[in-house]
Amino acid sequence: MPDRGSSTLLRMLPLGMAAALLLCLFPPLKASRQRQARGQAIIDSASDAIISIDSRQLILHANAAAARLFGDTPAGMRGMRLGHYILRDLRSLGKHDGDPPFDDISQELRLTGRRATDYTLTGRRSDGAMFPLEGSLSAMQEDGRSVFTIIVRDISARKQVHEQLARSFSQLRELSSALQSIREEERKHIARELHDDLGQLLATLRVDLTLVRQHTDTTLPLQALLQGMDGLLVTAITSLRRIASNLRPRALDEGGLYFALQKLRHDFLQRRTVHFDLLADEADLVLDDARSTAIYRIVQEALTNIARHAEASHITIALHRIDSSLAITIQDDGRGIAERDLEKATALGLLGMRERVWGLNGSIHIGADSELGGTRIEISLPMQAEVMETALP
Repeated sequence: MPDRGSSTLLRMLPLGMAAALLLCLFPPLKASRQRQARGQAIIDSASDAIISIDSRQLILHANAAAARLFGDTPAGMRGMRLGHYILRDLRSLGKHDGDPPFDDISQELRLTGRRATDYTLTGRRSDGAMFPLEGSLSAMQEDGRSVFTIIVRDISARKQVHEQLARSFSQLRELSSALQSIREEERKHIARELHDDLGQLLATLRVDLTLVRQHTDTTLPLQALLQGMDGLLVTAITSLRRIASNLRPRALDEGGLYFALQKLRHDFLQRRTVHFDLLADEADLVLDDARSTAIYRIVQEALTNIARHAEASHITIALHRIDSSLAITIQDDGRGIAERDLEKATALGLLGMRERVWGLNGSIHIGADSELGGTRIEISLPMQAEVMETALP
């Protein structure tokens, strides 16, 4: 029969085991609390704004940087709804009572931040001031509940720089378009002066020279000299017409864009032996002078590049109306063009084509052609309503 000491030992055994168990668990618990304290200290001292919320989107904790960002205090932000400080859409202001929650917090707070315009959220400070935000979201389980940690940063300065660059870029585009227009007007004026004044003068000289040659008193040496002078006048008149046509093609003013492109194709085939298809409807190409000139110059520059670099045997140029836009496709089966060639500083011809298209609020894509294996240029130009009505039969 067990004695009293044995009974006491048996009664004390569970308590001893519990104490031993607590002694074994105390160091890990203490280390866990220390890690949590260090993590919290790191969050509180971080330069980025960090906010922790629960599944109801109530703020559990906000560090000092977040408080400064939103013009509040960490204690003042605790327990507030996230929507009080972060808005997903300014249009929702005044349409809901209180601060509406996000429908899907994990979806709507996933920000990319690739560009200054990629932000989807707007911050609201305690004084009501609005500012753009970018950030990231992470989720974890804590004591059996979901806790979301949001890291946000103010991108107002970056957005301002982006807007300034956009304005400068727009102004450069406008300047480039204005310079192109001035250049074309100057070309038109010089071509007209050359053709009307100098051309008529040379033609008159040739007529006078013909009358002199008809004189019977002239000697054979003088006849030979007059014959040579007539040849020089013919060469000068031909060169004058070529220069004037390069400055401003008369076909563009006399017959319109369709006739000018046909003339351009004819001249190209006289210098190159290739298969050249020009697919267009004359009714689709009844355009205003600015668009007609721009399209002509684009096709002219494309043919120049093909002649210089492509070594093509087949060229196709198609111009068709698609709804309220004019689609232009220029393709060849030549050597093609590499991506690095598109960004070369010396590729002024391609840059000029782009500037003309952008000046008309159009889009342009230059790349490899999957059908012919050469280069393909695709352009889309919006047409004005009054121009479209003029083009209709």
